[in-house]
Amino acid sequence: MIVEHLSLVDFRNYATAELTLHRGPNVLVGRNGQGKTNLAEAVVFLATLGSHRVSSDAPMVRDGQEFAVIRARLSHGERRVLTEVQVNRQGSNKARINGSPSKPNELPRYVHVVLFAPEDLQIVRGDPSARRRFTDQLLIQRTPRLAAVLADYDRVLKQRNALLKSARARGVRGEGLSTLEVWDDKLVALGSEIITARQRLATDLQQPVADAYEAIAGADHRPQLQWALSVGGGDPEDGDDDAESETATSSAEKLTDPQRIAELFRASLAAKRSKELERGLTLTGPHRDDLVLRVRDLPVKGYASHGESWSVALALRLASAELLRSESPAGDPVLILDDVFAELDAERRQRLASLTAGYEQVLVTAAVEEDIPEVLHAHVVRINDGTISDERTVQEQGKHE
Repeated sequence: MIVEHLSLVDFRNYATAELTLHRGPNVLVGRNGQGKTNLAEAVVFLATLGSHRVSSDAPMVRDGQEFAVIRARLSHGERRVLTEVQVNRQGSNKARINGSPSKPNELPRYVHVVLFAPEDLQIVRGDPSARRRFTDQLLIQRTPRLAAVLADYDRVLKQRNALLKSARARGVRGEGLSTLEVWDDKLVALGSEIITARQRLATDLQQPVADAYEAIAGADHRPQLQWALSVGGGDPEDGDDDAESETATSSAEKLTDPQRIAELFRASLAAKRSKELERGLTLTGPHRDDLVLRVRDLPVKGYASHGESWSVALALRLASAELLRSESPAGDPVLILDDVFAELDAERRQRLASLTAGYEQVLVTAAVEEDIPEVLHAHVVRINDGTISDERTVQEQGKHE
């Protein structure tokens, strides 16, 4: 899959923007704050329906406007697909595919992207929410219909939390809240599907992560991925290790069988009912799980060095790309390396560049052009205060003159 052309209207600092991209490496160079990352963010949004920088859509709409438009012409072999999304400051977004109205969650079927960014360090060092976000964005690209499942789960979760807060305010306790069972059923059905999909993804990523880590770090530190589940009895969101040990001792059948997970989920809801009513909060489910990452049999968070942490973060992204590449009939995902090389030492720069250069299309942003290894230098675009200057276009015009 190739992004041939990107058009923006009222997106971030761009009133309008037109960017032609080419097969192979594309380098966007500009000082910080000029708008190069905004271009990368727009492509990422089409693939994941979210931003790697903000949790809501409103900041992506240019000041003073009510909506932004992201439009991309894609090449799938001989086929051309025009994708478009209207990002609204308020309310639901709208999408079009080849000019026809479509649901936004259809877009990831056509746009496959793997993003490398400085924020990736938070995947390994930050809160559990960063690891859940990483996983769920990859799930959406791998299985686009899960976008609707995740959205429905969030909706049910908010409604259930609202009911718990209301019950707390009214002093309702124990079995006096029969309506909660209706939301329990919906939460368990949707949540069990999410947990199952996450578990399978972790299993499928295990070997690609190990291979990518060794390629980047030049050492085999035995990286491991394992979900700590709140339905196992603890609360990974609060740093409770009980759920992690539960996951570690669980059988493979238990981790991948939706029916077994649903049974655990329902039992956990019952066990935590009184505590949930006290706090007005749903305390079990995939929204409180954590993906535990280890190297050298130790948790990355708290034990790994800065270099090891970066190697794990990069390995997660490379493994994601390899997984999508192996499964997608659309071909390679587009790789976006957003200001990553400035964060890495010289050896990791060269290793990452050599590992990514062979993908069908690579988009690299950098403030300092010299940070980009030579193997990724091909098509250079300069960004200055929202103005896009395509060096190749200028050179070709000069030849014709």
